[in-house]
Amino acid sequence: MAEKVEDLTLPTATVARIIKDALPEHIFVGKDARAALSTAASVFVLFLTSQASQEAQRTNRKTLLGQDVIKALEELEFDEFIEPLQTVLKDFREAKSRKAASKSKNLTQTDVEMEEEQEEATDEENGK
Repeated sequence: MAEKVEDLTLPTATVARIIKDALPEHIFVGKDARAALSTAASVFVLFLTSQASQEAQRTNRKTLLGQDVIKALEELEFDEFIEPLQTVLKDFREAKSRKAASKSKNLTQTDVEMEEEQEEATDEENGK
């Protein structure tokens, strides 16, 4: 585990892109402001992770879940973040489900193709 907040900073390019996307086009942010926002975001993530970790420990789990983060947001009174987070989690789960279904479908198609190839090879061996 990191000993200092500075050890756990978010990537500056990512923070800069988030800042740019959040502001109108004609607004520019100074380097010192970007650094301050990056540090603040890192501290917020650490604070929220700590609270979510406590929630997981209360339920005797070692793995943080989305519901732990939502509960942490409620406890920390960041209610305005809960609905957007729930939407993102729902979208993530749906995408994950679609990906798994697609992978399963591809495996099924591959299995069918392999069976057909085996049948063809057997037919050729038997002189058909």
